[in-house]
Amino acid sequence: MSILDTAQILDAGLDDWRKLAQALHARFLTRDFSAGLALVSAIGELAEEANHHPDIVLTYTHVDVKLISHDASGVTDRDVDLARGISALARERGIPADPSASVVVELALDTADVAAAGPFWAALLTGDAGAVDGDDVADPTGRVPLLWFQHTDAHETPRQRFHLDVWVPHDAAEARIAAAVAAGGTIVDAAQAPAFTVLADPEGNRACVCTVLER
Repeated sequence: MSILDTAQILDAGLDDWRKLAQALHARFLTRDFSAGLALVSAIGELAEEANHHPDIVLTYTHVDVKLISHDASGVTDRDVDLARGISALARERGIPADPSASVVVELALDTADVAAAGPFWAALLTGDAGAVDGDDVADPTGRVPLLWFQHTDAHETPRQRFHLDVWVPHDAAEARIAAAVAAGGTIVDAAQAPAFTVLADPEGNRACVCTVLER
């Protein structure tokens, strides 16, 4: 099954869902635990019928759902179909979605030697030094953010080698950037926007606001 590109996902009309990094994300505002539990149970039955299973986080006020085809390492028609079904279940129960609420935070580390640095960070974050996949340290249990290695030339340790990639819905990025600037930040580089915009806090520490557009 082939991976869908960003344009195909946007054209699918998934109003409740946003693609962040590699997966589709949605938040459903259940407002109480019993309604959330009932929605999760219904999603579970739908997932079993489809033989395709999302990641779900149940809290007192909302249910977060993540969809990705792990065997394809991306979003496929299978995810789009299940997303539509999950949205239908929520609508039947009068449960609204908040597509602006989803967020994914990834860690980025500049390194000239992934082979040397990778096992250390994999062991530290996941307990398994072998949890390095290409340029990523990924925890399959979802306990910690993904760490990816940004290739660089060897150099003296600079002031900042780590930065955060904050993935937000493509239609929420401008507001998030504006909020960060209003809170004292500055825009360092917007040349690659809307794919990513580099911001800095008042002390110069940098982070990127990322979307799936123009990638």
